[in-house]
Amino acid sequence: MKSFSITDVGKKRKMNQDYVFTADYSIGNLPNLFIVADGMGGHNAGDFASKYTAETLLEAVRSSQEKTPVKIMEEAIQKANRSLIEKAEEDQNLAGMGTTLVAATIAEGCLYIANVGDSRLYVVGKEIRQITRDHSLVEEMVRMGEIRREDARSHPDKNIITRAIGAGSDVTADFFEVDLENGDMILMCTDGLTNMMEDEMIMEIMKKPADLGAKAEELVETANRNGGKDNIAVLIIEPFSGEVNRC
Repeated sequence: MKSFSITDVGKKRKMNQDYVFTADYSIGNLPNLFIVADGMGGHNAGDFASKYTAETLLEAVRSSQEKTPVKIMEEAIQKANRSLIEKAEEDQNLAGMGTTLVAATIAEGCLYIANVGDSRLYVVGKEIRQITRDHSLVEEMVRMGEIRREDARSHPDKNIITRAIGAGSDVTADFFEVDLENGDMILMCTDGLTNMMEDEMIMEIMKKPADLGAKAEELVETANRNGGKDNIAVLIIEPFSGEVNRC
């Protein structure tokens, strides 16, 4: 297994509120763990929210007695949500903070994903597939047929999310399982990338005969060249070099 991650402040923001964690080794009962989070809130609140949520999630995973990936991640997300809310209540400067979260682990050829918010996970093989579903106002409008998907990226409400860690006492994460194929790559990223690039361009860069670092850096450079309106986080995973088992 290989992975590479990078974050960039972008061209318009002064602070980087994106946070990335990678571990291709076991964390508690998970064989590996990958996290991307995009914080929100004034002052240092967004920066704090994304990092603190990832760190709290890690501690919860390490101490979990659960055995299955989905149960481990579900338990950890609930604990991270409660902990972030408590921190916000303790410090007025952190009031109203929150963060998106997409977390993934790979076990025996199966990719397990948890998602809250509009950070994304793609599987790139013969085609590019967005596995996660955005928890955003614009995505809801697309599903309801109120706007066309091709208009979503430029919609004025595209940054309004409908779920976040820290937004309320109850948080509902979406969970996905994907049967990986030999040659698949995994891309986890924040909306600082996907708001600046079409999926087809992401696919083109991901399929280039370059190492993971070069791919990640080119994705960031392209997002910045296209405007760089937000922080950018990119995490690329190459899970296997040989045949894989099925879920």
